[in-house]
Amino acid sequence: MKWLKWGITFALLALVLGTVAAYYATRETSRPRTKNTASSAAETPLVDERPLPTARALAALAITPEEQRLTEEAVRIADHEVDLAFADELRQAAEQRSDQDPRNRDLYLKLQQAQAALADVQSRVEQLKAQISSAKPGEKDALHDREALLDAEQALDEDEVEDAQQELIRAGGDQEAAVQRQRDQHEAGEHALEQRQSQNPTGGSPASAVDLGANTLLGQVRAWMWLRDKWANLESARRLAQEMETELLAQHEALQRSVREEKPKKEETKQQATELRKGAGAGAVSKENTATAVNSLKHFSDDQKLLSDFNKRIRDQKELQEIYGNWLDVTRDQQRAVLHGMVRSVLWILLIVVLVYFGSLLLNRLFKQAAPEKRHLLTLRGVVRFSLQAMGVLVIAFVILGVPNQMPTILGLAGAGLTVALKDFIVGFFGWFVLMGKNGIRVGDWVEINGVVGEVIEIGLLRTVLLETGNWTDTGHPTGRKVAFVNSFAIEGHYFNFSTAGQWLWDELQVEVGQGANPYPLVEAIQRLVEEETRASAAQAEKEWQKSAGYQKSLTVAPAIHLRPTAGGVEMQIRYITSANERYVTRSRLYEKIVGLLRGEAKPQEGAPGPQTRDGNPGPPQGPSTVTTADPSLRSG
Repeated sequence: MKWLKWGITFALLALVLGTVAAYYATRETSRPRTKNTASSAAETPLVDERPLPTARALAALAITPEEQRLTEEAVRIADHEVDLAFADELRQAAEQRSDQDPRNRDLYLKLQQAQAALADVQSRVEQLKAQISSAKPGEKDALHDREALLDAEQALDEDEVEDAQQELIRAGGDQEAAVQRQRDQHEAGEHALEQRQSQNPTGGSPASAVDLGANTLLGQVRAWMWLRDKWANLESARRLAQEMETELLAQHEALQRSVREEKPKKEETKQQATELRKGAGAGAVSKENTATAVNSLKHFSDDQKLLSDFNKRIRDQKELQEIYGNWLDVTRDQQRAVLHGMVRSVLWILLIVVLVYFGSLLLNRLFKQAAPEKRHLLTLRGVVRFSLQAMGVLVIAFVILGVPNQMPTILGLAGAGLTVALKDFIVGFFGWFVLMGKNGIRVGDWVEINGVVGEVIEIGLLRTVLLETGNWTDTGHPTGRKVAFVNSFAIEGHYFNFSTAGQWLWDELQVEVGQGANPYPLVEAIQRLVEEETRASAAQAEKEWQKSAGYQKSLTVAPAIHLRPTAGGVEMQIRYITSANERYVTRSRLYEKIVGLLRGEAKPQEGAPGPQTRDGNPGPPQGPSTVTTADPSLRSG
């Protein structure tokens, strides 16, 4: 069966590891998405819009006024750069439109035919509308029917033109239309974003942001991890600006070389344009030459505009890099502040651990010299040490997790749940505090709990353990059994402690006097004997009882002997004060001396009053007598 247990263990571990991997694989990321939303996944965008979405995604990470200022500046510059990119791309697409690709010649021809047909229909519709406006009432019905037919034909031609344009765009032949479409989608997104901002002008802190000024170790760790992701996002945006700057510089250099190579042609075109202007004044100018010159000059002008726009876009990318660099500096400062707070929290935890440790050492040193009989001091040491450690754990938990905001509610709910689920343990735990109190019990005490008598050998937080010794009137020899009780008896029940107030107790002996004998001389002799043996104990007990808290009534501690008639004679009950620890020793000595007195080995002191009855008359002469004790085996006649 061992292999089965190991197999189950490894299977559970594999499930846990797989779940952890899935958890991290599916966690949400706060990285800005730079994918172009205006194009599909399989389509390459004609205009790179990444600077603007990147700047807007980073705006969600701005949580301070300085960061908000930086992100507003980044969005403004990125928007300006994207607008310039669209304008440049449209300008280049319009210039390249005249140079039709031979591979798309058929598509261009189809589009031109569809546009010509649409223009013809539109002209006929305009003519028909003019006829309707000037027609007689009887002719308008027929003209309206012709107008409906022309409208249907116009709608069909518009669909054909749209279809031809889409085919040309898919084939890459109408780049200007594709760029314009992407620009329209970009402007639509901008308009939707402005509407959302107008509906929520106050904005607010992003949901992913954390409290950078957290005072708990857990909050500081979360803030540091969030700042680490934020740093990665800003660094990615800065690298994107560097890459785009490099690309723009390459395009600028290529265009500048092209312009430099075309400079002679440009000068020639300018000279030709001057000659055409002079020829136009003389009236002998060819339209074809004029169109060629105009196209050439427009081409040179577009190249100069592109160079100027490239310079502006390069400057924008440099400004974006500077902004993201400043933002990285701010984030670095925030990371340093959060790390400082983490070090401070760890320092507090270490100081608390050191204080608890040295506090425990100090307690051990203070209570190390405690005398064995002062067991309550050892108990006090355990209570104080436990309280110190519990307080240290609680304070460390507050440093790590923080103090709950709704502490009364949390404590109320937790207390209700614990009371229901752990009722016996809770009562037993608080019973331990009762047992540690002034009227509690200590290790070594002789007690009776729920009818079981024994010596206390252990007092735990939840249980009390006794070494059973039997009833208090027995000899008190251990039975060898340990009995454990939940400490709830200290609250819900009761217990007897025969070791309190100096561990003094009343013990009892019995002596039987036979019929016909005078018991009074024996009573007097035994009274003196017991007084002599217990005088020191009785005086000490009386002194301690008088000092006890709440003790007001005077109580005699002198030994007492009571007579009780029996069928065989008279029974004497002898009660006296003794220490619980010396109870059996004292009883043994009294046994020995009383037996000697009965056998004539001990004589009453001379001058002592003779035996008397309860009314003061002389009693009968002494006769045979018997000593009885709580242990029948020691009874003698």
